[in-house]
Amino acid sequence: MKKSIVKLFVIFAVTAGTLASCSSSDESTPSGPSSSFVANANDFKGVINDGVVTLVAGATYKLTGKIQVNSGATLTIPAGTRIEGTGGTSAYIAVAQGGKINILGTAANPVVMTSGLTTKNAGDWGGLVICGKAPINRGTVTAQSEVADLTYGGTVANDNSGVIQYLRVEYSGAAFNTEKEFNGISFFGVGNGTVVENVEVYHGADDGFEFFGGTVNTSNLISIGNEDDQFDWTEGWNGTNTNWYGKLAFGKGNRGIEADNYEFNFDANPVSNPTITNLTLIGPGSTADATAYPENQALKLRRGTKGMFNNVVVKDFKVGYDVEHDQTISFVGTTLKGTNTKFEGIGSNAKGKKTDGSAIDVAGVFTESAAATGAGNGTAAPSWATGWTVGF
Repeated sequence: MKKSIVKLFVIFAVTAGTLASCSSSDESTPSGPSSSFVANANDFKGVINDGVVTLVAGATYKLTGKIQVNSGATLTIPAGTRIEGTGGTSAYIAVAQGGKINILGTAANPVVMTSGLTTKNAGDWGGLVICGKAPINRGTVTAQSEVADLTYGGTVANDNSGVIQYLRVEYSGAAFNTEKEFNGISFFGVGNGTVVENVEVYHGADDGFEFFGGTVNTSNLISIGNEDDQFDWTEGWNGTNTNWYGKLAFGKGNRGIEADNYEFNFDANPVSNPTITNLTLIGPGSTADATAYPENQALKLRRGTKGMFNNVVVKDFKVGYDVEHDQTISFVGTTLKGTNTKFEGIGSNAKGKKTDGSAIDVAGVFTESAAATGAGNGTAAPSWATGWTVGF
């Protein structure tokens, strides 16, 4: 009798557990700890201080002010969700040190952050700002971010600020003034515990992606038509990257890549030293109007940066590899080099300028290969971009 009762109890417990599991998987209510923050889709703004806030998949959220995710809190954005920003510099999403953002798009249903205006233009809203605890080289362990005014930097190389997958950012880059403006996505001291893959920034008013120190790695990045540089780094960024595609468009823009160690100390440590494998950069033409395109260089490598590039396709720039300053030049051919480069419609493959302004031969900064495929398909859209990107 006791054995029968025990068997019945076990069967009941397993059945109840199974039913509970099925029930919870069918619920639309997000899992994870609750938060005191309540997301209003029609007036999406505020500070998330605790718990997990999960937006509704496929819904549209009107970003009317800043969303800030503080330490200990998480914002999760499911596939198909759309966030529409209005209000210029007042509308942006920022993740503070210790906070996390999980953007979980798919190729069929990316997350889209875009302008909420009927007629959309570059600079309609701010952008996405992420601040981590990884090292920077400004001479202090931490610093304050250029936008969002948050602390970043530290000693945690593997710091984790969340997951960003299949995200498209459009019409970002609102400016406070000529020296202070949002990028599409700004990575301030972001650590390599953070996942960044399959992300596009399209037609922003400043840089597409900018890295301020940190160690974050990336794959499958697309930057099209951003009105300053398509990619930018400074302050000692070290990251391993695969598949970058950048293209100038809309009659305005600067460099494919602008790379610094640190503006105010070219010898600062840690030295900026990323690796990028499979890179395509497309410019406005080698003889494009100098007023519209004053910095017509595929890669501007300066202020003491290192960097290793492999399988590179550059097309339609005045200069391919433009290397400036003595510290940067000292790395040419060793820790600053582009191997297997294919040049198409380039005025000068390489150009060097010392700190005193005199010219120097930097031909050792590259090797050539007619077989280079860049981001995967030469200058055409790579196959991995199918279904979730725009602008090709």
